[in-house]
Amino acid sequence: MRAFVFPGQGSQKVGMGKELADASAVAREVFEEVDEALSQKLSSLMFEGPEDALTLTENAQPAIMANAIATLRVLEKEGGLAIADKADCVAGHSLGEYTALCAVGGFSLADTARLLKLRGQSMQAAVPVGEGAMCALLGADLEKAQALADAAAEGQVCTVANDNDATQVVLSGHREAIERAIAMVKDHGIKRGVLLPVSAPFHCPLMQPAADAMAEALAKTPVQALRLPVYANVTAALVSDPAEEQRLLVEQVTGRVRWRESVIAMAAAGTEQFVELGGKVLGPMIGRTAKDVQTTSVVTMEDIENLARTL
Repeated sequence: MRAFVFPGQGSQKVGMGKELADASAVAREVFEEVDEALSQKLSSLMFEGPEDALTLTENAQPAIMANAIATLRVLEKEGGLAIADKADCVAGHSLGEYTALCAVGGFSLADTARLLKLRGQSMQAAVPVGEGAMCALLGADLEKAQALADAAAEGQVCTVANDNDATQVVLSGHREAIERAIAMVKDHGIKRGVLLPVSAPFHCPLMQPAADAMAEALAKTPVQALRLPVYANVTAALVSDPAEEQRLLVEQVTGRVRWRESVIAMAAAGTEQFVELGGKVLGPMIGRTAKDVQTTSVVTMEDIENLARTL
């Protein structure tokens, strides 16, 4: 069995997608369609920067999606294959869940771009700049991370946002609570805590205004029939019902990204090969979580050609 997986925020970098666009008209069409949907030259930001503008949540989210879908479309159209024939399921990390849904027909490319632009804007607006923060805990499993979050909260929000793998968990919440957590890592047997360069505290209860905004937007842009089932972030379980997936996308804004559990569930269901499209972030996490599986990261034209030959 094979899963196609899609990266989340943090995988953006200036120059992303440029090689694909230079080499393939199929990729260029994807970037042009996203630019048109957003009434913005997002592709120029992706190819040329500046980095600070690309890193803004409202730009990074649709950019990462566009890069991954361009990779998929080139693989499908120039490789002469269809994802529904070559995969058994899909999954994505945080915003990557939207990319996964686009890949299997849940959303059109234009709608996915608009939803992610709004998601980025509403997540940024949910908490005043400086009031929230996130930190990565290195050498921490979920149990240690939860104990640290509980100890550091002191009446504020401090919660597990991302359970990435057995060695990396991300906390999110009020800045003071996150700073307390970083200061307390050694007391909880955790190797290190690193403040993340993000502009808002994602995947925690402080994001409720953004969840409300996405509920409204998703009501107007419901998930369509899926060509393949999706592993949802907040349940780490397989979803094939569009209405259920629509509800889970709203929960995802404030809920935990259960990536480690999702990988375990996919492997337990028989997935032996994980193909990451548009990034090289998820492969290492998957490798640290599931033993005896194959991971392939596909970013360049050469990667796409190599994969197409083996599928």
